[in-house]
Amino acid sequence: MSSTGETLRIQLLGPIRAWRHGRELHTGPPKQRAVLGLLASRAGEVVCVEHIIDAVWGTDTPQSAANGVHTYVAGLRRVLDPGRGRRGTSSVLTSAAGGYCLSVAAEDVDATLFTRCHTAARRAAAEGDTAKALTLYADALARWRGAAYSGVPGPFAAMERTRLHDLRLTAVEEWAAGMLAGGRYAEAVAELSAAVAEEPLRERLRWLLMLALYRSDRQAHALSVYTETRRLLNRELGIEPSPELRSLHQQILTGRTAPAEGRPAPEAPSADAETAVTAPPRPAQLPALARGFVGRTTELARMEHLLDETCDQQGATTPVVVADGAAGVGKTAFVLRLAHRLLDRFPDGQLYVDLCGTSLRARPLSAADALGQLLHGLGVDSSHLPADLAGRASLYRSLLHGRRMLVVLDDVLNADQLRPLIPRGPSCLLATSRQRLTGLAVRDGAHLVRLRALDEADSVRLLADLSGGRLHGHDPVARRLVRLCGGLPLALRIAAEQLAASPDVSPASLAEQYGAERGRLDRLAVEDDAAASVRTVFETSYLALPAEAARMFRYLGLYRGGTITVGCAAALAGTGRDTARRLLDLLVDSHLLEEVHRQTYRFHDLIRIFAAECAERESQPLREAALTRVLEAEQWVSGPLTEPAAGRDTAWAGAAPA
Repeated sequence: MSSTGETLRIQLLGPIRAWRHGRELHTGPPKQRAVLGLLASRAGEVVCVEHIIDAVWGTDTPQSAANGVHTYVAGLRRVLDPGRGRRGTSSVLTSAAGGYCLSVAAEDVDATLFTRCHTAARRAAAEGDTAKALTLYADALARWRGAAYSGVPGPFAAMERTRLHDLRLTAVEEWAAGMLAGGRYAEAVAELSAAVAEEPLRERLRWLLMLALYRSDRQAHALSVYTETRRLLNRELGIEPSPELRSLHQQILTGRTAPAEGRPAPEAPSADAETAVTAPPRPAQLPALARGFVGRTTELARMEHLLDETCDQQGATTPVVVADGAAGVGKTAFVLRLAHRLLDRFPDGQLYVDLCGTSLRARPLSAADALGQLLHGLGVDSSHLPADLAGRASLYRSLLHGRRMLVVLDDVLNADQLRPLIPRGPSCLLATSRQRLTGLAVRDGAHLVRLRALDEADSVRLLADLSGGRLHGHDPVARRLVRLCGGLPLALRIAAEQLAASPDVSPASLAEQYGAERGRLDRLAVEDDAAASVRTVFETSYLALPAEAARMFRYLGLYRGGTITVGCAAALAGTGRDTARRLLDLLVDSHLLEEVHRQTYRFHDLIRIFAAECAERESQPLREAALTRVLEAEQWVSGPLTEPAAGRDTAWAGAAPA
């Protein structure tokens, strides 16, 4: 590439390279190029240091990663902005808000230009301007100089390499369809042959190549492509060609006219077709919606809008939404409500799997087992399931390629369990998790939506709707019940059902029974249904914690003040402040603790009661020692603490000495 005077231009579609005023720059070692690639892909945006670390090192993060980022940024500044003084401020790579921003115009990054040209080509094709569309497709594809982010390490580069590779092949398919529609068959054959060699399992490319060969009067070659395709799919995936490929093959054999517009015309497979993938009904696996859903209007509207925007890109990116929040906050109900609102956008069906990430009754599903369930839903016979994770993931993505399918995954344990289950193309994945999956947002572009307890108005509505009219005219009692349940949908549903099932118990009486903290969790339970017990669902979140974080949670249960600081937590657990901050963040990510302000935390009321119960699992001497450390910590000033273990006379009600 050469420059005609631009200040800075960056190439990502191939080896990462940069030019300033037409002169190529030395972009440094691989990880420095990885930092440049990330910042260039987010041109004009601030990327925080934590995101850079995750993008470059992933889970294998050394202790020196932050220093490494600063070193690579300093190296890039020397290269990209050589005119600045030793201590001068860079005008190209600036520091802001705990991160860095690369000031380069979006049109001076080739990957951005490719995407824009591709979008414009699609728009022209949709408007019927084939000549303009073909010119724009050619312009987009001409920007490639090899594999995107070639030779660059790190999970972000790997993700972008895959995403852009898939988008380029999609552009090739759309360009070829336009060429066939325009009668330019022979010109399409060379490009399609190269693309098939690069991605041999992509059936859409092979369909287009067969049609281009057939239309170029090369019937024998078209039939040989089908034979090779059938052999390859059987050997690699254990499946037969798609109905579209089989239909085209039959048309070529019989000499019937194949579609000329470059779009496969689906036709049912013949009755004697040997296929590992049966022809099941369109999967419709979504569970029923829960009665009495209220609230969440803002979150539903925002996610629906984001998904509509992504879907408008015609499969360039698979939209992923993960709803996270505390146990019992209504994540599954929210995702199912969202899924039902999206049904018309995904006409090819719905798949559903409970990944059992925090289940007491079953171990978490491995990604391979989850793929087995998904593939069964897609009609794959057990005898043809690949044994390994990579084989199952490949088959899953191949079967969903080009299909608009809604995939719903409940109770995700972590990002590693979810990543292999993300399809490519125009399908959509919705998931729930009790973990905040920040890495999935950074590396995979997932949309995260955090669900909190319902506000008072929605909570009162839920109680009233589900209690069979028992709360009519009892507004003060309803509000008290809401406060005692902390706005947690699971607790509210249990209270409403107890009201509906016990007409002889007045709402005020039930509120009185809930009033005492001791015993409240016992009442917020349904006999013989662990999933409908507030204590049990909290316990599953607690059991999923690493040992250090679980210990911190138990010690925090000793504290009865309104808010918790890092200093208080460090004193309770007998750790350093850095360790305490890390463990508090783990509890926040697990939604067992809320961050009120920066480094200031608190419990949800019901989780606080559960944490106090967990604290009793520590021995009496350890509990007393923890409370003594808090009282002796000179930096801690707070409200009342819990009373010490029975038998000790000290009141433990005053503030620690300043």
